[in-house]
Amino acid sequence: MAHQYSFSQDASPLDLLLGEQRISRRSILRKLAGLTLAGGSITSFVTSCGSPTTPSPASPTSTGSPTNPLPASPTSTSPPLRGVLYTYRGHSAAVLRVAWSPDGKRIASASADRTVQVWDTANGGHVYTYRGHSDHVNAVAWSPDGKRVASASADKTVQVWDAANGGHVYTYRGHSDHVNAVAWSPDGKRLVSGSDDGTVQVWDAANGGHIYIYRGHSDAVLGVAWSPDGKRIVSGGGNLDNGRGDTTAQVWDAANGGHIYIYRGHSEPVWIVAWSPDGTRLASGSADKTVQVWRVP
Repeated sequence: MAHQYSFSQDASPLDLLLGEQRISRRSILRKLAGLTLAGGSITSFVTSCGSPTTPSPASPTSTGSPTNPLPASPTSTSPPLRGVLYTYRGHSAAVLRVAWSPDGKRIASASADRTVQVWDTANGGHVYTYRGHSDHVNAVAWSPDGKRVASASADKTVQVWDAANGGHVYTYRGHSDHVNAVAWSPDGKRLVSGSDDGTVQVWDAANGGHIYIYRGHSDAVLGVAWSPDGKRIVSGGGNLDNGRGDTTAQVWDAANGGHIYIYRGHSEPVWIVAWSPDGTRLASGSADKTVQVWRVP
C-alpha cells in the first residue's frame, strides 16, 4: 500500500515536469505517491532463491587422545542468492499499483498508460490487457475469489472486469473527480472507493448499485481498506495542492456509513491505510515521512 513511504525533497525534477509538461502539481504528487506506495514503474519481482547447501570438506578426523578428541570442523553454508526472476515490460508509462491474485498465479498492474494488465507469475508471460479507462489508472484490486478485478481511475470511474478474460462487467460512476483507491469487502459482496471529490463510496459488487456515501473528509480521499471482519472501513485523506488540509485517517461503520473515529496524528496527506490481521490496529502511511500504528477504539 506500502511501501516504503518516503518522498524526495529535491524539487528540481518536479520543477522540470511542471515546466516542460505543463501538468499540475496535484498530478505530479499523485503519481509520485503512487510510485512510492506501490513500487512505481519497477515491475521486476525479486525473490530469495536459496542456493544449495554446500558443506565444507570434512577435515580428517584426529582422535588425539582417547579421552580428548579434537572438535569437528564447523560446517559452512553459502548465503542465499537474490535475483530478478523476470521483468514484465508491457506498459508504456509509469506503473502506479500492482496486486497479486488470491491464488498467487497472476499479477495485475495499473498504469498511467490507462491500462490494467494481467500477467502470469510463473514466467512473466502476458495474459491480457484491459483498456476500458480514458485516463491513468490509480489502483487495482482482485476480488477475494479471484474471479474479478476492480480498477480506479482519474477518469472518475471504477470499473470491474472478468479476471478470466478481461471482459468488461460494469462501470461505477458515482464519483465526480479522480478515484484514487478501491478495495473489496472480505466477502466480495461490496466495494469501497475513495476520490478527490472528498467522498468514500460503498457499492454493490454484483451490479455496481450505489449503497451509500461517506462525507467525513474535507479533502481528497487517497486510501481505503476494509477491516478483516468486514464491519468497518478506514480511509486516509489530505490536500494534494498544499500538502496539508485534512491529513486524517477516519474509521466508520461499513453497514451504514456511520462515523466512528478520526485519527489526527499526521501532519501531511495520508496516502495509505491498512488493518492488522486481527483487526485491532491500523497502520497509516503519510507524506510526512512516517508510518504510524494506532489502536482502533
